[in-house]
Amino acid sequence: MAGSSLLVLLDDIAAVLDDVAVMTKAATKKTAGVLGDDLALNAQQVTGVRPAREIPVVWAVAKGSFINKAILVPAALAISFFVPWLITPLLMLGGAFLCFEGAEKLVHKFLHKEQEEKHRQELREALKKPEVNLKAVEKDKIKGAVRTDFILSAEIIAITLGTVADKSFGMQFAVLTVVALMVTVGVYGLVAGIVKLDDAGLYLSQKASAFAQKLGQGILWLAPWMMKTLSVLGTIAMFLVGGGILTHGIPAVYGAIHHVAEMISSVPEVLVTTVGDGLFGLLAGALLVLVITPVAKLWERRAA
Repeated sequence: MAGSSLLVLLDDIAAVLDDVAVMTKAATKKTAGVLGDDLALNAQQVTGVRPAREIPVVWAVAKGSFINKAILVPAALAISFFVPWLITPLLMLGGAFLCFEGAEKLVHKFLHKEQEEKHRQELREALKKPEVNLKAVEKDKIKGAVRTDFILSAEIIAITLGTVADKSFGMQFAVLTVVALMVTVGVYGLVAGIVKLDDAGLYLSQKASAFAQKLGQGILWLAPWMMKTLSVLGTIAMFLVGGGILTHGIPAVYGAIHHVAEMISSVPEVLVTTVGDGLFGLLAGALLVLVITPVAKLWERRAA
């Protein structure tokens, strides 16, 4: 009897863990866009410091990320328990923010190239000067990266909460905790690897072996392209994820996209709806940039 009870208990635990795994997988798929951008943005944030300080800086940002998650997960659970009706508006707000951030990146990329390059050049020149306080530069980078992480982590937690909103409180806690840990460990583990790719390439290129030299040269060539690719994919994913959240919250738009998908029978429905979500996200982001940017500039002038 005791053995049977133990087996039943183990079976129940396995079933719960399986449910957590399934829900975690679903939540992770929905947060893929934010994860890609999180990875690219944080890797960019911590580059530019001295090579010997790259890993300590990544670790400092990772610790800040753990603190962010420790704040956001209980806050999300409190919202789910006390004001569950707030989940959908928060998701819509998060989706709108993703679209806005993606559009803002495109604006800076194509309309403010000279300004961005000037900022990077100033930073490179400052780092060459011995009188520059490198600890202050590091602290600024860490603070900026942790702020970025907080915003993107809030998006990830909000999207995850929306995925498990109809589940029990225990299931919500388990999935949010697993996703938060996976995201932090995974993202910052990859960031540490990315910022050290060039060091690994340089080390291999100086080896006596011809194969090691070619491999090192290949890594040195690949590293900057990997960063660019991550940034591009992250931006695209922001429109797809943010647009998908917005279209699901606007029945008329959601219905129109699916109606078009049914009309184009020669193309898989999932492809049409995905493109539709992305285009709507791009349009929403562009409109938000047009509205918010002048207001933000006016606010800065008044504050100054």
